Amino acid sequence: MDARISRLMNSKRRLFAFLWLSATVAVAPTSGWSREPAPTKPYLVYVGTYTTKQNSKGIYAYWFDAGTGKLKAAGLAAESTDPSFVAVHPTGKYLYAVNEVDEFGGQKSGAVSAFAIDRRSGALKLLNQVASRGGGPCHVSLDRTGKFVLVANYGGGSVASFPVREDGSLGEAAGFVQHTGSSVDKERQEGPHAHWIGTSPDNRFALAADLGLDEVRVYRFDGAKGALTAHDPPRAKANPGAGPRHFAFHPHGRFAYLLTEMENAVTVFSYNARKGSLSALQTISTLPRDYSGPKEAAELVVAPSGRFLYASNRGGVDSVTAFSIDRAKGTLKLIGEFPTMGKTPRNFAIDPTGRFLLAANQESGNIVAFRIDATTGRLTPTGEVVEVPAAVCVTFVPAR
Repeated sequence: MDARISRLMNSKRRLFAFLWLSATVAVAPTSGWSREPAPTKPYLVYVGTYTTKQNSKGIYAYWFDAGTGKLKAAGLAAESTDPSFVAVHPTGKYLYAVNEVDEFGGQKSGAVSAFAIDRRSGALKLLNQVASRGGGPCHVSLDRTGKFVLVANYGGGSVASFPVREDGSLGEAAGFVQHTGSSVDKERQEGPHAHWIGTSPDNRFALAADLGLDEVRVYRFDGAKGALTAHDPPRAKANPGAGPRHFAFHPHGRFAYLLTEMENAVTVFSYNARKGSLSALQTISTLPRDYSGPKEAAELVVAPSGRFLYASNRGGVDSVTAFSIDRAKGTLKLIGEFPTMGKTPRNFAIDPTGRFLLAANQESGNIVAFRIDATTGRLTPTGEVVEVPAAVCVTFVPAR
């Protein structure tokens, strides 16, 4: 009798140990890539558009269900002229848009608009507008602290930074740099065309992709005053005629990626955070091997997990190309090309959970939702399509 009880007790101990170990493995954090976060709240989606000679009136808002990927219209959030690119403050309280025009306030300049976000209704309240210090501003971002807004002026070939006041409005430019020079394409690179600006992960540097100069300019960034000053080394070069457009850091900060519009390729860089320097590792095309048509790459985004990179192709290709990222080297390997089910995918964004990609098709005037396979990185249309006139840029903010 004692031996049978002993065997039974040992069997129960082994079963308990097995169940405990299984539960431990299930909840233990994995090493390497970060895990995909679970959706915990709904989001607002804001869409920047072109309004000149278009049916659009400004910035549109949508409710986004991060569990299902469904979109529901919240309406016109704010009337504004050509608010092509938009960015949300880290607090989620404010939204900033570049007004991509060539004249503002009697100056040869575009504008930057500051809005307060009503996260219950999605409405935007205009706080103020300031001159962008150059014509045709096409990109806006915030530094890592949310104290400054940074703007790239495509037409003016310049970059600028603007202080964010306590109420979210913008002060006049705190930093400004006029680019000079040209490159090999005499029609499109006759002068500088700044196309993107953002700060490094540690906020010590500001980097600007200039399509007209075939380079990524690197500036020391003063996080207290917003000043932009020359750095050494001052730039990273792209291939002649490549046309740098957009730039993105890997979540780990050791690698960075440059999308070239005219070459339709992604160049991978290793990033030395201490020196603020970039070293090219790889250049890979985003187009099919047999493609011979126009080259008009538009956007690139690194997935929140750091496992995948996506780039959009216009010029009649109308697709998003997906790559896997080598976790040790940062280099890219083609996964596949996925039609965006619309015309001219100008921009796209991945939702904060990393589960969905929303592609903004400018000329067909719609947003198309795709589910991201967390294992393979492949994209599958969810069937969710919403109409947005002249859709250019998509961004997310947590809703209340």
